[in-house]
Amino acid sequence: MSRFFDLVSKPAREMGLYTPVPPASAQAVTSPRLIKLDSNENPFGPSARAVEAMKLAIADSNSYPDDDCGAVCRALAEYHEVPVDQIMVTAGSTGLLSLLCQTLLGPRLNAVTSERSFIVYSLAVQAAGADLIEAPMSGDTFDPGSILDAIDKNTRLVFLANPNNPTGTMLEASVIEKFLARVPANVVVVLDEAYYEFATHFATLRGEIYSQSLEYVRRGASAVVLRTFSKAHGLAGLRIGYGMGPAELLSYCAHMRNTFSVSSVAQAAALAALHDQNHIAQVVANNVVQAAILAEGLKAAGIRVTPTSANFLYCDVGREATTFASLLRDEGVSVRPLGPWGARNCIRVTIGTPEQNQFFLAAVQKIGGRQSNGQATSI
Repeated sequence: MSRFFDLVSKPAREMGLYTPVPPASAQAVTSPRLIKLDSNENPFGPSARAVEAMKLAIADSNSYPDDDCGAVCRALAEYHEVPVDQIMVTAGSTGLLSLLCQTLLGPRLNAVTSERSFIVYSLAVQAAGADLIEAPMSGDTFDPGSILDAIDKNTRLVFLANPNNPTGTMLEASVIEKFLARVPANVVVVLDEAYYEFATHFATLRGEIYSQSLEYVRRGASAVVLRTFSKAHGLAGLRIGYGMGPAELLSYCAHMRNTFSVSSVAQAAALAALHDQNHIAQVVANNVVQAAILAEGLKAAGIRVTPTSANFLYCDVGREATTFASLLRDEGVSVRPLGPWGARNCIRVTIGTPEQNQFFLAAVQKIGGRQSNGQATSI
């Protein structure tokens, strides 16, 4: 028995650790030329306007930040046409995930999501002393019926990552609407839209309706919509995201929030990034073009690719993914093997710049692609 085993909480003893891919700065020490396509980051970085705002904010680093992120909340309220008391800014959207779990969950309660979804859901639920129930998927897509069947009298939260990480699949607005109509009154649905900008662009091109989530917020539904500045805006290193939902619920979450959790630099960058639509347009345009190029190249290598609505591809490489990823790393590319998600033959690869993607495809060809006769699908 270790010294602190009987002193720490049950979640601290039993829950696993999230193992993120090392940041580019750390990987550069051992692999200075490594192309990092493993964390769904924006390969173009933040906009010039956001960088300039960060530089100006650094001069005031001796002062504590606005604890309520008032300027950011007001800007988001105007941008989304949502009352300001229905918005909460946190240290990344994962910060609000944790607050929701701390506020609504506890021992003998549970949250429900799908299998092969965002791995942080499990960590946040376990940290609150509750249980996470994972419903079966239908292929690589959420099965709303299975998720509804998993809800019981002890359920307080349902997590829907839309698009889903790591599969990149999306549920259309009509499906979400029907789902919400069947969710019991004791359950809050978290619509995690971290990849909103990419999904909106893909849906428009495909003639689909992606999200009507803000309508749920405006009418006071028991739903919280999560968005982030980490992806399309390129501010992952600053940790700033936000949620929109019922004002009363968010006020309870605020009671659980750490003081000064969002830095003044992050707030300044988010304000500038929010309105730089030219930068966002360039990012999402590159994403949709390069997604098709990557899918075609992977298809030629015999790798099955699931059509994506995000900034990454979910790929079945037909062999053990950890070994495949290791071989790619030897060629200078880092991708994410998905064994921890229960997909031992799959990798997730971020859609990078044209140059990065061509280097990745050349590396795939060099190591041999898929070692089976599986057929790929196009984007």
